[in-house]
Amino acid sequence: MSMIERLETYANIKTNEPMSKHTTYHVGGNVDYYIYPDNFLSLMRVINILEEANIPFYTIGRGSNILFSDKPFHGAIINLDRSLNDFYFEPDGTLVCQAGCSIINISVEAMKKNLTGLEWSSGIPGSVGGALYMNAGAYRSDMSHVVQDVLTLRDGRIEWIDQDELDFGYRHSVFQKHKDWVILGARLQLHTGDPEEIRDLMNSRRQRRMNTQPLDKPCAGSVFRNPESIPAWKLIDQMGYRGYQIGGARVSDKHSNFIVNENNTATASDIRDLIQMIRQEAKEKYDISLITEVEQLNW
Repeated sequence: MSMIERLETYANIKTNEPMSKHTTYHVGGNVDYYIYPDNFLSLMRVINILEEANIPFYTIGRGSNILFSDKPFHGAIINLDRSLNDFYFEPDGTLVCQAGCSIINISVEAMKKNLTGLEWSSGIPGSVGGALYMNAGAYRSDMSHVVQDVLTLRDGRIEWIDQDELDFGYRHSVFQKHKDWVILGARLQLHTGDPEEIRDLMNSRRQRRMNTQPLDKPCAGSVFRNPESIPAWKLIDQMGYRGYQIGGARVSDKHSNFIVNENNTATASDIRDLIQMIRQEAKEKYDISLITEVEQLNW
């Protein structure tokens, strides 16, 4: 039986699939197998099959915060946003959600139930899994403020990892040290709030994002974490990079901590070269080590 036949038992499979179709940067080379598991059980079997065949794989959600290289990936990408997207609200305000859930969607659903705690996430175009991996946040809040525990596949076992084991920090979690662990879901603790206040806060923050960020162009959100001494955008401006362009990759004129794919003409290498140029100058001129928020895969 061929690998395709084995995988198709459990999932929808695309072969030689361009990653440019599946990342918010709209860049990336072709992958041998792009996989949508049918459900939770299917995911487990797909991972088993890939591991038995020594085929490398990555799991992703909505393709934001990823810079996938231009070269082919002789492995598999497992996409969770079609199948692992169930969520449940318990009477005490606990939200149990799978890793493929849209973080925007669950924030809206929480608002409908008058639950507060996710207002900051209402404009972040990613999945719960990605938000946990990066400890995504905005407006002085992040995932660590609401996470109780995370359901994880690690070392062949499915288990809940308590919040105090997740090593949350600024745009950091334990999953960045253990890239072989697969995030499956989470329990988030929300609280009852005033419905008008929740709605107004979400609307104002969504409007602020629209006014200050280049959401009309392919990008992956903020490129760099903020150093302790200066906001990343201010440092980039100080170095004169606002509007600077390499190939089709451009430092946004609207927000200089965003690199956009101008007119869909950028390659992943253009974006990476621009990131490296900015990092190098920040180190040489100011002795500041800029750390990227964007996860670079298959380089």
